[in-house]
Amino acid sequence: MINSSKFRMADIAGNLSSIKEKILIACSKRPPEFSNVTPRLVAVSKTKPPNLVISALDAGQHHFGENYVNELVEKGNHPDIKTRDIRWHFIGHLQRNKVNKVLAVPNLHVIETVDSEKLAAAVDSGWPKFRKLDDDKLNVMVQVNTSGEEEKSGCELGQASALVKYVLESCKNLHFMGLMTIGTYGYDPANGPNPDFVSLVKCREDVCKELGLDKDNVELSMGMSTDYEHAIELGSSNVRVGSAIFGERPPKV
Repeated sequence: MINSSKFRMADIAGNLSSIKEKILIACSKRPPEFSNVTPRLVAVSKTKPPNLVISALDAGQHHFGENYVNELVEKGNHPDIKTRDIRWHFIGHLQRNKVNKVLAVPNLHVIETVDSEKLAAAVDSGWPKFRKLDDDKLNVMVQVNTSGEEEKSGCELGQASALVKYVLESCKNLHFMGLMTIGTYGYDPANGPNPDFVSLVKCREDVCKELGLDKDNVELSMGMSTDYEHAIELGSSNVRVGSAIFGERPPKV
């Protein structure tokens, strides 16, 4: 019997190469207004063991995403990972009582899921205890619930500008990096542009207009394994891809 874990390890480099080719093809289909943005690939290692993260690092991948605090802490502090050139993205729902656990993770690059002023304030006040340089700001994204689903995290579309303004004006230790959405699972692009992605693009336009920001400096994090190419065509600058790199996750029990 083939050891599926070893088989996936051998495949990771090939999967990454294939995805990067597809990203370039998707970029070629974008409107001219997005032509100056090279999308970032975030490898989502949720439920996958540290050795697969190391395999992806060996294949040249640097940005990794985790949904769960305990997994981020475990992998981020792994002796063979924390010394590497790795940049962690926290992409799961973050409770305020777990903020310090996330902030303490070596090589934390961005928290993509700031969805309230209270969470932004907690991250802002906690970061000085963990940063290495006095002027080192932590990147954050504001998560927007574009689908309006109750089970999804994120602020409402109409609240995005106010939350971004709060981060910019009241959180001196944070750097506002962009907007993030998850959107409805399983949308078929054959039915037209994904409305969640279209909503986030429009949300950025509204936020930038209201707050006087240059939209070229406001990223869009949208798109996962099943729809990252479509998301890129619509303007995503940050795609979060897991199973297409590391293989399918075991079903929830």
